[in-house]
Amino acid sequence: MTLPEWRVERGIGESRFALIEDGEIVEARILRDGIVPAGSILEARLTKAGRPALAAVSGTEYLLPKGAAGVIEGATLAIEVTRESLGGAEDWKRPLAKVADGNAVAALPPAIDASSGEMDDAGWQDLISDARDGIVAFPGGELRVFLTPAMTLIDVDGTLPTAKLAQASAKAAARAIRRHGIAGSIGIDFPTVAGKAERQAIADAFDTALPQPFERTAVNGFGFMQIVRPRRHASLFELAADRPTFEALNLLRTASSSVGQTRLRAHPAVLGAIQPEWVDALAARVGGEVSLHPDPTLAMWQAYAE
Repeated sequence: MTLPEWRVERGIGESRFALIEDGEIVEARILRDGIVPAGSILEARLTKAGRPALAAVSGTEYLLPKGAAGVIEGATLAIEVTRESLGGAEDWKRPLAKVADGNAVAALPPAIDASSGEMDDAGWQDLISDARDGIVAFPGGELRVFLTPAMTLIDVDGTLPTAKLAQASAKAAARAIRRHGIAGSIGIDFPTVAGKAERQAIADAFDTALPQPFERTAVNGFGFMQIVRPRRHASLFELAADRPTFEALNLLRTASSSVGQTRLRAHPAVLGAIQPEWVDALAARVGGEVSLHPDPTLAMWQAYAE
């Protein structure tokens, strides 16, 4: 058994972090370029006092739910980012912050640079496929992940006997929550089992598989359990909700292994999400001209480089 180790692949438009243990990704996150990571300390200007308050940094407005006691509008203050801009399905939500108190959580995990091959060997493309499809398979069943404004919902389906399916899905759900960075309010609809002891066994299996911090309810008589985890950044499922950008960045990742002149073929929406500076960065990496070729007959996930 090897100790878990954070690795980072610094790509075009985003950086990809993966905590790898025994050759497998146990936790992952994507940091898009231009997103200020949670834990960062910034100098801001208070634009609205009260509770909540608003503070601005270089044109970005941060919501301070607990306010900024003793600070008047227009004054500068140090803030700590507590939740990043989420993007994806919730790009309308402001990033969150609080008045800096000197106890900031590290903005990003200390990570060793990794190649795309190393990340793929550990299962990165499986994570991307899960996020794209909203389905996470496990032996005997699968989890279906749905995003709502209130919470992330996970539905369980499978062919195992009910009690075994419930136990297996509890472990699989905990694993998926950690691997894909699902946080905030989460609801899991387990198979309905008879008896308090059976429901407690589901909860115990979940607790064993998901590291703290989190809080949860008991599994109710209908098989539903709610979990709350600190939400500091978007999950992979939330990032995948902005499908053109998600697929564009995945295409650039694939194309980065090309050499020389490179053509990108993709659905027009995917190519439309590619920023000019990303094309320039890809050209520098491959050492040749990069051209974009729209093909509306391709599904967004079918983009490829040649």
